[in-house]
Amino acid sequence: MKVDGTKLLEEFRRHLADHNLPATQQRLAVAEAVFFAGEHLSAEEVSRRVAKRVAVGTATIYRTLDLLVRAGLAKEHDFGEGFKRYEPLAPGQAHEHCICSSCGRVTEFANDRLERMIALLAEEVEFRPHHHRLEVYGLCRSCQQANPLARAR
Repeated sequence: MKVDGTKLLEEFRRHLADHNLPATQQRLAVAEAVFFAGEHLSAEEVSRRVAKRVAVGTATIYRTLDLLVRAGLAKEHDFGEGFKRYEPLAPGQAHEHCICSSCGRVTEFANDRLERMIALLAEEVEFRPHHHRLEVYGLCRSCQQANPLARAR
């Protein structure tokens, strides 16, 4: 999903100011790496991207990622790889994920019918959801083409 990295960075600066936290060069570099990546980054990938601009310790990377998640500006995902990935979170842009179990590629999708179905299912059992997560695991197109036998499964 497309997000406005500049707007998210502005919101992050505002969040830091509202909580009397300094808008350090390191924090802003981590936020920019996540907001402008265009993909789901691991902390290690964030660290590599940030290292090109400014020296940032591992603890600062993790603390800043946690701060972004708590501020509601990024979302943390565990796709079963043994580490977490982070993506920018734009309000009102719900989406789900298809994860390739061969190469690890993550593809996002949004579907209004799915959102309505979740609301109907919750209503049937008198449940009021505040959020949900759907992850579909399988093989992406490239991995299917690379291994024709995998498609038959």
